[in-house]
Amino acid sequence: MRLGAGPAPVAPLAAIVENRHVVVCCGTGGVGKTTTAAVFAIEAAKRGRNAVVVTIDPAKRLADTLGVDTLGHAVQEIDRRRWDPDGRAPRAGRLSAVMLDTETTFDGLVVRYAKDEEQVQRILENRFYRNIAGALSGTQEYMAMEKLHELHEDGGYDLIVVDTPPTRHALDFLDAPNRLIRLLDNRVFRLLMMPTRAYLRVASAAVQAFLRRVTKVVGAEVVDDVVAFFRAFEGMEQGFRDRAAAVEQLLGDPTTAFVLVTAARRDAVDEAEFFADRLAESGLGVAALVVNRMLPAFASEEAVPGLRARAASLRSAKIADERGAAAARRLASRYDDLADFAAFAARERSELAGVAARLDTDVVAYVAELPHDVHDFAALAEVARHLFAPPVSG
Repeated sequence: MRLGAGPAPVAPLAAIVENRHVVVCCGTGGVGKTTTAAVFAIEAAKRGRNAVVVTIDPAKRLADTLGVDTLGHAVQEIDRRRWDPDGRAPRAGRLSAVMLDTETTFDGLVVRYAKDEEQVQRILENRFYRNIAGALSGTQEYMAMEKLHELHEDGGYDLIVVDTPPTRHALDFLDAPNRLIRLLDNRVFRLLMMPTRAYLRVASAAVQAFLRRVTKVVGAEVVDDVVAFFRAFEGMEQGFRDRAAAVEQLLGDPTTAFVLVTAARRDAVDEAEFFADRLAESGLGVAALVVNRMLPAFASEEAVPGLRARAASLRSAKIADERGAAAARRLASRYDDLADFAAFAARERSELAGVAARLDTDVVAYVAELPHDVHDFAALAEVARHLFAPPVSG
């Protein structure tokens, strides 16, 4: 991932890391989202907050970005000397990170909501549960929601930064509370939860089709395991409902901010606008837009005509010495290149200003491309200097 310095933000991002409790970083793949999430958490820690960054991105880039060997399901506090080498941050500041482990999180939910140890063991030892705990469609997104709630309720963190998977999977993360409730309300689920095996006599075509599909995936012998799995959850539904409702409320709370991260590419911008539209449908808004890999503004748009005129003048100059004439032609070419870069950068910024307006946010940070990858704290600090720079006055 290549990021770097760019124009100062139209409006500062500092208020987000200082005042918000949850920051959800969203965007398509490869736009610098993981870097942005890490920088937000580091900046909060440097401002004296207890911050944690959690990734549900299956690519597992966060450990590399933070310069640690591995991240696991347990929250790992990052050595202060790594993110605050000068010792200038307030002593209250702390930085931690965690990688979502879907299966372990699911197991933790079972332990939390089961009425006794016997119910816990029935579920955890169920073969169907072991097969689907980490693989069932939507499980990862729901468990990410659960991890967010766990950190919110039990972690004591001032700021939780969530690094999501690429955009459309992140939408699954946002919809996870509703999808869980829809599952619990589903007629198939209710029939399978019936207190006796009477469901076998009254099962609808939908139930039978469901069981046939499961059988094809994990084998004919699993049908009894499927029934036992759902029956084992008897009495636990309300806990899941309450948890889902609490997370949905948290996502819509004024202390939660959604930060869209994009690159200066048409496809990435389109994806960001798509995500913003979906947020709006859910009654949520974009708190800030971060645009990575911007072309540096080597010159202003107003300077373009002068640069092209200078190139033309050099080409038409009467220089008797061939070496001097060749040098003039090379310099003219450089002026043309500079004019092209300046014109392209101006168009790029104009287009992105329109995107920010359509997203209804005036908090925008532009980050231009660096000549090196962002894979350590020094590079993260370099990005932070530009993301959190004060706006240019006048």
